[in-house]
Amino acid sequence: MPVPVPRQRAIPAVESGQAQAVPAVGGPLKEEVHHTEAATASTHHVSGTALTLLLIEDDPAGSPIVPELVDASGKPIRVRNARNLTEAERLLTDDVHCILLDLALPAPARAGAGDDDELAVLKHVLELAPRHAVLALTASGDAERGAQAVRVGAQDYLFRDELDGRLLSRAIRYAVERKRSDTAERRLAEGRLRAQENRRLERGLLPTPLLDGSALRFAARYRPGRSRALLGGDFYDTVRTPDGTVHAMIGDVCGHGPDEAALGVELRIAWRALTLAGLCGDELLRTLQEVLEHERSDEEIFATLCTVDISPDNRSAGLCLAGHPSPLLARPGHPAQLLPYDNNGPALGLLPRARWPRMQVELGSEWSLMLYTDGLIEGRVGTSGERLGQDGMVDMVRRQLESGLRGENLLRAAVNEVRELNGGELADDVAVVLLDRLAS
Repeated sequence: MPVPVPRQRAIPAVESGQAQAVPAVGGPLKEEVHHTEAATASTHHVSGTALTLLLIEDDPAGSPIVPELVDASGKPIRVRNARNLTEAERLLTDDVHCILLDLALPAPARAGAGDDDELAVLKHVLELAPRHAVLALTASGDAERGAQAVRVGAQDYLFRDELDGRLLSRAIRYAVERKRSDTAERRLAEGRLRAQENRRLERGLLPTPLLDGSALRFAARYRPGRSRALLGGDFYDTVRTPDGTVHAMIGDVCGHGPDEAALGVELRIAWRALTLAGLCGDELLRTLQEVLEHERSDEEIFATLCTVDISPDNRSAGLCLAGHPSPLLARPGHPAQLLPYDNNGPALGLLPRARWPRMQVELGSEWSLMLYTDGLIEGRVGTSGERLGQDGMVDMVRRQLESGLRGENLLRAAVNEVRELNGGELADDVAVVLLDRLAS
């Protein structure tokens, strides 16, 4: 980045013939100070409040290097004088907009730099005032030292014996605005970096199904309700155990924030570990409830869950429901319908000694089984305000199946239609898992 030199910078239009000429040191600087205040009022102080400059110089009273500045109304611009860094620390309050630092000021021992560090005092001030604009003051002809000061972190530098009111006013405005711009740019870059890391993390936390050796086809669709998020409180997973059984699960943690998303990931990982360890049905759900009770941030938090374990021949399945909507089963020659819901147990985290009965379901030789969260059925339908509901979802999926949609295309169409019926983005998270068995 080129090193800015105040004396050589191009003067803005308001200062190059279109603004009134400004007197030298000691004269009123109404026009220049007016522009300075206008440039800084929006980001650094309330409009109408006087600008404050902190001068750190070893003998400011005996060497009046700062002229008497006034604003457009004749009100003096406040200048605070500090003879050393101890006084500067005491005078450095939030209403200070700019610091003018004499680089010849001796650095205290606590600055932590060696005697050969000519910019030790500047480094100390930058640590002391990371949010303030800083102007470095150096001797005439010592441009190299001034340039080093800018490289270290100062917004600009000025020559002590060439300082006048117009130059100082312009330099203060430039320093304050450059500091504001640098701070905004840094925060934007940090925000982008955090967003990138969050996206990588969230993508990594979405499951990869373990179905090696299975003839079943798998598809999933996930859409979080949080704005700009990739992961919500809904979670799902599918694994095949060594005996050939395919286990599938979908769940929903109440709430929509990052804590709920984290808890959903923990439950999913725990479910996979317990399933691969041989647990299923009521025993697995009881253990998952213990995990939830230990990991949740509030005792009011609960999670609904639906688990199915499909037999090795893929013709039947065991079903457990913990306060969750029942899956949808579609078979050739039969209308799509919901699986039995009679033995639904409570959501995880509600009752300490709950039980979750396992129901046996016949699937047949060719079928599609769709697991979903309530975000798919709780969207509104048009202007009526009514929710789509399970019946509306079943009718929608029946129609889409009759049109020939399958797999990923079916799920994409289902989620898109629900959003269209809602008149826009859904407020709740949506997760849908589809398992298909084709006739051999």
